[in-house]
Order: sequence, then C-alpha cells, then structure tokens
Amino acid sequence: PTEEFLPAAGSAMKLESLLKKIEIESVVGRSDVDVSCIACDSRHAKPGCLFVAIPGTRHNGWAFVEDGIARGAVAVVSEGGELFRRDVTHVRVKDARKALGLLADAFYGSPSARMRICGITGTNGKTTTAYLVRSMFEETGEKAGLIGTVEYRIGERAIPASRTTPDAVTLHSLLARMVAAGCSTSVMEVSSHGLAQNRVAGIEFDVAVLTNITRDHLDYHGTLEAYFEAKSILFRTLGLGAKKAVAVLNADDPAGERLRRMVGPGVATLSYGLSGTADVRAEDVRVLPDGTCARIVTPWGKAEVKLRLIGRFNVSNVLAAVAAAGSQGIGLDRMLRSAAAFAGAPGRLEEIPTDMGFRVFVDYAHTDDALERVLSALREICSGRLIVTFGCGGNRDRTKRPAMGAVASRMADLAVITSDNPRSEDPEAIIAEILRGCSGAANVEVRPDRGDAIKRCLEAAEAGDVVLVAGKGHEGFQELADRTVPFDDRVEIRKMLSCRS
Repeated sequence: PTEEFLPAAGSAMKLESLLKKIEIESVVGRSDVDVSCIACDSRHAKPGCLFVAIPGTRHNGWAFVEDGIARGAVAVVSEGGELFRRDVTHVRVKDARKALGLLADAFYGSPSARMRICGITGTNGKTTTAYLVRSMFEETGEKAGLIGTVEYRIGERAIPASRTTPDAVTLHSLLARMVAAGCSTSVMEVSSHGLAQNRVAGIEFDVAVLTNITRDHLDYHGTLEAYFEAKSILFRTLGLGAKKAVAVLNADDPAGERLRRMVGPGVATLSYGLSGTADVRAEDVRVLPDGTCARIVTPWGKAEVKLRLIGRFNVSNVLAAVAAAGSQGIGLDRMLRSAAAFAGAPGRLEEIPTDMGFRVFVDYAHTDDALERVLSALREICSGRLIVTFGCGGNRDRTKRPAMGAVASRMADLAVITSDNPRSEDPEAIIAEILRGCSGAANVEVRPDRGDAIKRCLEAAEAGDVVLVAGKGHEGFQELADRTVPFDDRVEIRKMLSCRS
C-alpha cells in the first residue's frame, strides 16, 4: 500500500523550507538542496529523497541510512549518529517520529488543514464506526476518504490496508490524494500504536471519537494505564491548532469521563451511550433476528431506526457515528437513513448465508471484551445452541488468552479452540494458555488446524443454532512461523457449506 499511495516525485521543496516546520538540534551540510520525496523506509528512497531514520522496537532506522543514500537520499534526519559524508546533509532532531509527521505534512501541502478529519480510536468498534461515519457524510453528497484496518479508500478507489494507522509519510500522502480527488472529509481509525509512535503528528483533527478502552496490546504498552495514555494522546492534542474541535466520548465507558477532563478548554464534548444521561443515546433497544430497533435521542431531535446490524454493541457504534457526524452539521434524518441502510463492515459480524436452518457469522473479535459482546449479541438471536471457534495471535498480548477462553467456555454451548495467526509461537502453546481460562469445561474442544475447527463447528450445527468464527474477520491470510498463507474464514466457510449441501 505504501508504494501504491506514495505520490510520484512532483515539485521539489528546498530542505531549508521543510526544516522550518520542525525543532532541530543541528544541521551539517547544505540546507538549500532540493527534496523530491520523503521516506522512512530505505527501500522507498529515490534520488532527491529526504530519509528519516526512525528508532524502532526491532530495528533502528540508522542502520539503513547507507542504503537510503545509495538509493539517492540527499539528506538524512535522525536522533543520533554521525554522517561522515560531504555530499549528504545530516539533520539531528530530538524526536524523529514527530519530525517525520511534521515534514510529511509540510511536503504534501498540509492536507489535513484543507479537509475535515475525523479520528476514531478505541479497543473495539473502530472499523464499524468509521464505515458508518463515512457513509453518513456520503449520504449528504460529500466525497469522503477512509483510512482503517480493512482498507484505505479515496472515493471509490480502495486498496487493502497494511495496518490500521500507516506510517506518517503514507498517511499524509493519502490525505493529499484525497484532497486532490475532491474529498472534503477523511475518516480515520487511529490505533494506539499509531498514537504512541507519533504517526499522526502534523494531522489536525476536527473530531476525535472514543469507542471504548478494554485490555489489548499489553505486549506493546505493558500496562492498561499505558495503553490508556496512548489512546488519550488523540484527545489531549485536540484543538491545539486553528480548528474548532469536538471530542465524542462514550458515556458507558469510564475512560470517557477521564478523557472529558483531559481535553482542552476550547474543545466541545459530546457524550453518547446506552445510558440515560448521554447527549446522544438509544432508548427502547430491541434485538431482532434480522437487526436491531431503537429510538435515537440527540440534541438535534429524536427518531426510531431499524438497523440491519445485530446487537447492542452495534447500537453503540451507531450512536458514536451519529454524535460525530451530527457535530459536523449533518441532519438526523440523513444520518439515520444512512445507518439503516448500512449492512456492516467487512468481517464485522458478517453473516455467511446458508440454507441449512442454522446461521454462520464471521467476526474480527480478538479480545475478551469483543468476544463477550459478540457472543452476547448472537445469544439474543439464537434459538438453539451457540457454537464458537477462535484462537489467539502469536507474538501478541498473552494476558487476554485465558480471558478469551473463559468467555467462550462460559457463553457458548460448544467452544472449539484453534489457531489464529500463530506467527513464531507454537500453536499448541498458545492453545494451552487459552485453555487455562476454560477450567476444564466439558463444552470445550481443541482443533489446532483452523480449517478443521471451522469444519467441526459447521458439522455440529443443527437447525436453530448459530456458529461464530472469531478472530480474523476480513483477513485473507494466516501468518505462520515461516510463511504467510492464503486463508479467509469466509471463503473456507462457503466452501465447506457448499460441500455439505
């Protein structure tokens, strides 16, 4: 995706003009050189490039400086190191990640200042909320871009996403392309990694949305408090620029109130939730086999809506989207018309049609909180048994493994524990950690091969049952120790259903 979206080298900028945007510790060499592109990956460096060496958790960008220069870099930005070359300018800064964002913003013409930017952060619900917000803006005839876990979208042009929040160069180049394509709004999922690593530096947000904060990514952040602190960056930096910003906060999550106290005095706040005191709230929520009904109450009026989305957690996602879009002046009738027509985001409680009397869903749930919300929603529409299969990703937060096992064994009638993306970990060892939370429950089985696990669930299903295949959602691959192989839960399910019929 990075190569796809990096604009071709266009009008060059003088290095000295770019350097005015960042805090510099020292410059060795000429500052009047022409810069025709910016890269933080040496493989993307080209003649005339400004290469920014980013210190990472696994690799230090300084190790790739010579490769960047060999590919044509005329200047290097880094936090340290000595560059013993007279033909390449060396700029030292205190924070290379922040500098990269500000440099990319300047190089691409400050695109976030030329459009409305809606950032959505939280543990669960980001993707569905982002799709909903984008659809609401497009309902008004606006052209809106999307940056998120599933894809990056500029108008009708889309490409699969490499990660939720891409690096700063890709991010600003995407926004610049959106401006060029006539987009007046960009809706962006903002991950905790993206915030902690300053990938959104230089982006000025009009709206920041919190979905919820529950345990995840503790392998990276260490503690839940550090995870919260990363998420809070989006709200603590809101409204520091020229824009009049709005914070949209979940009244049903304790983090919402904490963040409300953190936002600046010039930032407006809107609360949403299923509770009775939120600014945007739902009343009389009824979960039906084919969707959910509710009365939506807002500062702009109230109305009944029938959603195609299943579950109370999806009502919460709709409320977040209504608060975000409503804060930007979109009428309630248009927002709810869009929400009523919305069939769901790829791999988010996505139903795979079957004519066998039972129902099958695929969902991206990969935390204990998300799994509990989805199973709770499906239990409300299930007249028979609730069957689930899931695994946990390797080289990721291990603390949620037994917690997910506990949720599945408690809430499902049959839980088949399997592999997710094991990466370099032993799949059997991951499963053993999940089983620690199951307490020897009789309704739990193990099928390490994901295909076998899905097959077991489908073979066990009878009329009235509901099957959930959780963890990977929209993903079309499986990451193993030595390779990545094609594997899409939805494709596998369709093949198995076809054989069974």
